[in-house]
Amino acid sequence: MRLITHLRHVDLAVPDYDKQRDFYSGAWGLTEVATDTGISFLAAEGSPEQYVIRLRRAGEKRLDLVSFGAATPADVDALAERLRAAEVRLISEPGKLDTPGGGYGFRFFDVDGRTVEVSADVEVRRHRRLEPKESVPVRLSHVVLNAPDIDVTRTWYETHLGFALSDTLAHPRMGQVMHFMRCNPQHHSMAIARGPHASLHHISFELRGLDEYMYGTGRLLRAGVRMIWGPGRHLAGDNTFSYFLDPHGNTVEYTTELEELDEDSWHPHVHDFSQPEVTDQWGTANPMNELVAKESFNDVDRGVFVAPPV
Repeated sequence: MRLITHLRHVDLAVPDYDKQRDFYSGAWGLTEVATDTGISFLAAEGSPEQYVIRLRRAGEKRLDLVSFGAATPADVDALAERLRAAEVRLISEPGKLDTPGGGYGFRFFDVDGRTVEVSADVEVRRHRRLEPKESVPVRLSHVVLNAPDIDVTRTWYETHLGFALSDTLAHPRMGQVMHFMRCNPQHHSMAIARGPHASLHHISFELRGLDEYMYGTGRLLRAGVRMIWGPGRHLAGDNTFSYFLDPHGNTVEYTTELEELDEDSWHPHVHDFSQPEVTDQWGTANPMNELVAKESFNDVDRGVFVAPPV
């Protein structure tokens, strides 16, 4: 039974807090909705989520947290009990949350040692419909995580959190390199990429439409933000992509038109990403190569707890 409904937010620890805060609330187009000492909560204008990115001042860069939503507190309790029975290491027991919007949730470690949160009853944020040509994020689209063994991580998320496999990318020489995972009809709310260590691969933000996606891509280029890949359209998920680097070298993406699946009839595909039309149907993006791929391996995340296999 699937108890997770959607992706809520991604939390980052950043050494140069002021620079990151200026980037996400400025060029990237998020709205700062709350602050505390060395902490910033940033919302997407079109999203009912209280915030989609949290920045925390820290000595080392790391992925602090990936947060998912559940429909009810009872579902949160049921998931906690399921994980406890499977001997997954819980960080906190279900209870009241003290982050913006409150809610009821708990935290735990995934198989790669990342901190994951699941919550329900978070207050809905007042949001709005974005206007034509308004090139700021509507919502958080998905998060992609690097893992040394993508099959182990995929199985863990399927077994314990009810995620389903949508598609896989593979290469004739390298084998399987990415699994696209869903927790609702959207093609993926998360994906697992093969990397040399556990780390953040990229965070993706949905724009209003194709025009807004292109306006946003151009706006960032004119602002001098470094684009590493794009603009183009993937085959898996059928979504557009423009990948940029934030000031600390995290990859962040503008996207739109992510595919919605009929889950009753969908069967996962294995796509050969050595074929150019798999990585970019349009043929407009710079070619995917090892240098581009390595940009998203990211730094070793020293905040990751090394959890025993479960």
